[in-house]
Amino acid sequence: MSRNSLHVVIHIDGGSRGNPGPAGAGIAIRDKADNSILYKGGIFLGKATNNVAEYSGLLAGLEAARDLNAAGVELFSDSQLLVRQMTGEYRVKNTGLKPLHRRATDLADSFDECIFRHIPREENTAADKLANLAMDAKTNILDAADDPYEK
Repeated sequence: MSRNSLHVVIHIDGGSRGNPGPAGAGIAIRDKADNSILYKGGIFLGKATNNVAEYSGLLAGLEAARDLNAAGVELFSDSQLLVRQMTGEYRVKNTGLKPLHRRATDLADSFDECIFRHIPREENTAADKLANLAMDAKTNILDAADDPYEK
């Protein structure tokens, strides 16, 4: 079910200060063809675990890609657990993560192509910065004026 030819690159990150504690997620989406920024934002989650924050970033990134009518997604995360669960290498044992994983799998399956890649933390600074901006502000940050791609 091809929407169009748009393929996006999504960087996501989630974190909590304490586990559980105040949590946030960051999402940065670029057009794979020309590298232009299509979406960036941070979500304040209130009190949550680190893994719930990671999945919240994943869901928000996939939903934003769907809203952009993307046909293909290449998603990058520094959460090895999340990537391995989404690729089927690890089972989801935590009952709290199972519904999030199921929803993420359904969203991922709605694209013509959806690839998950694990990257080192140092290569995920844009999404990390957006997650931290949301935690600092204790509110959602959409199209943050402070460009997280600038070093």
